[in-house]
Amino acid sequence: MELQLFEFTSSFDHSRQPLLLARAHGDTPRPLLVGLHTWSNDLHQKSPDCIAFCREHNWSLLYPDFRGPNWTSAALGSDAAVSDIVDAVQFVEENAPVDPERIYLLGGSGGGHMSLLMAGRHPELWAAVSAWCPISDVGKWFRECSGTIHQPYADHIFQACGGDPSRNPEAEREALHRSPVHWLKPGRIPPLCISTGIHDGHTGSVPVSQAINAFNLLAAPDMRIAPEEISFIVREERIPEKIRCRNQKQFGDRKIHLLRRSGNVQLALFEGGHDLLAAPALQWLSCQRRGVPALWECGEFSQSDSGTEALGK
Repeated sequence: MELQLFEFTSSFDHSRQPLLLARAHGDTPRPLLVGLHTWSNDLHQKSPDCIAFCREHNWSLLYPDFRGPNWTSAALGSDAAVSDIVDAVQFVEENAPVDPERIYLLGGSGGGHMSLLMAGRHPELWAAVSAWCPISDVGKWFRECSGTIHQPYADHIFQACGGDPSRNPEAEREALHRSPVHWLKPGRIPPLCISTGIHDGHTGSVPVSQAINAFNLLAAPDMRIAPEEISFIVREERIPEKIRCRNQKQFGDRKIHLLRRSGNVQLALFEGGHDLLAAPALQWLSCQRRGVPALWECGEFSQSDSGTEALGK
């Protein structure tokens, strides 16, 4: 399996946009995995775990660029970036034998942000979506990064949104439009697994509240994490006793501290930081089919190799 560089014409602005594609062997329709790059990277940020998995299972693998790093107005969840991912999937469907019931989306950090955004804006495309350590609210993350060691991310948001979202109403509207929280709606999402390390925001750049708040938007009222519980988790880097996971489930060698499911969405907070655990993500995705309720117990917790990818800039 070899990744090759292609170009397609954007339906948004008719520009030529790049993608990397490794085509599955044979003429029988095969699953397609769409891997999304992180905040400060582009389509050339490739995952060895995803490549190995797709090679072993004969899946096609797509890396779209979606306008590159998130410090320009054309990137960071813009309409152009969203359109590019849809166009890239269509390009693959036109040039490879793709099973439309098995198109999967995976991303971490900035790719987790875009995974959540695509789950909300184009739920019809995906058999399932796996989002790791995601940013769900761009304006909130701007405030969380401002004046900290993560100030460069706030600067990126300022540049992409055309101003300070906490002071400029137009920039605030831009930040909201580019935020998954604006688009995620209960009852109209594909199976969605949201996962993050319990120490993110301390050892990493994205507080775990970003993942929890996305889950709460989609969960039934009695399954949501309460505000005081979220504050405790963010502050203490541990789970309140009354909601702590007690069934010893793990992502590979990583203990899961909190596991909450509601309908088609799951939240998992595990021992770790700003990480994407490729092996459990890929195993869970492989169990899902478009139009079918999420299957959760399909071996994703028993993997001996967690396939960790620490996600930085």
